[in-house]
Amino acid sequence: MLYYLAKEDMKMPFASFRKNNTEEFNMKKHHQHHHENTRLVVNRLSRAIGHLEAVKEMVKDGRECSNILIQIAAVKSAVNNIGKIILQDHINNCVIDAVETDDKRVLVDLHGAIEKFLK
Repeated sequence: MLYYLAKEDMKMPFASFRKNNTEEFNMKKHHQHHHENTRLVVNRLSRAIGHLEAVKEMVKDGRECSNILIQIAAVKSAVNNIGKIILQDHINNCVIDAVETDDKRVLVDLHGAIEKFLK
């Protein structure tokens, strides 16, 4: 299940936020429904992490820079595709629910998330 932090909470690192505001964090859970692609996202993240670890080993082994850059581009592409899946899932579930319940905050949060994702 995915949980989203309120916009004002994004000003501090998540670890600090969680350490200092565990109860508050638990109260700010949003969109407590099933996301269709959770397993797919977790699997793709695991694959991207493994790929990035392989790139790290390439750097340690002194492999050719052009090959390392090609692999970094592949990891970036994989992560971007994961983001697209999460965004689509968010639109199909959270945003539709928000529109049906007239929750305008979700639309504002979506706008901010899209801006950050596209940077």
